[in-house]
Amino acid sequence: MIHHLRGRLVEKTPTYAVVECGGVGYQVHISLTTFEQIGSDENIMIHTHLVVREDAQLLYGFAQPEERQLFLALIGVSGVGANTARMILSAMNADTACQAIQQGDVDAMKRVKGIGAKTAQRIIIDLQDKLGAISVAGSNAVSGASGANNKVRQDALIALTTLGFDRARCEKTLDQILGESTESNPVETLIKIALKRL
Repeated sequence: MIHHLRGRLVEKTPTYAVVECGGVGYQVHISLTTFEQIGSDENIMIHTHLVVREDAQLLYGFAQPEERQLFLALIGVSGVGANTARMILSAMNADTACQAIQQGDVDAMKRVKGIGAKTAQRIIIDLQDKLGAISVAGSNAVSGASGANNKVRQDALIALTTLGFDRARCEKTLDQILGESTESNPVETLIKIALKRL
């Protein structure tokens, strides 16, 4: 599995980018959200996921790991392929898509080209309770200590929900811990403290 690429941005279009790593140019299929976020810096790092089909091997790229996480969740839904998932992530960023799914907003999902009512409902039913830990820091960037705390909280939340703990309980516990602490704890410490309370 190709986890990410770090290299030189050779070409960028709204649907794909070419990243050169060690003399090899990788064509990476991207969403409009990623297209906007990677900018025009020559040296970039892009998170990837390789989709292997009978007739092709396609590399998809994401500016944020959270966008990749949502992409993987979407392609896990029956009837949603990689191109449909990319279309959703082009129509809205990962935060907006997560909110639409969590709120059961079928109309928002139907506004995406190629998504009908049945597919929209299936996405919402399958993913509504699974997306609590996905949030794109880049789309709502916060600076200073508060931004650092948000990142640590988000990483801890992803870890705890992955371990199988209830998302609502995890959020409440993490908020309590962060509210009590005057220092910013590393994510490992925050997870250890939360595990004692959950």
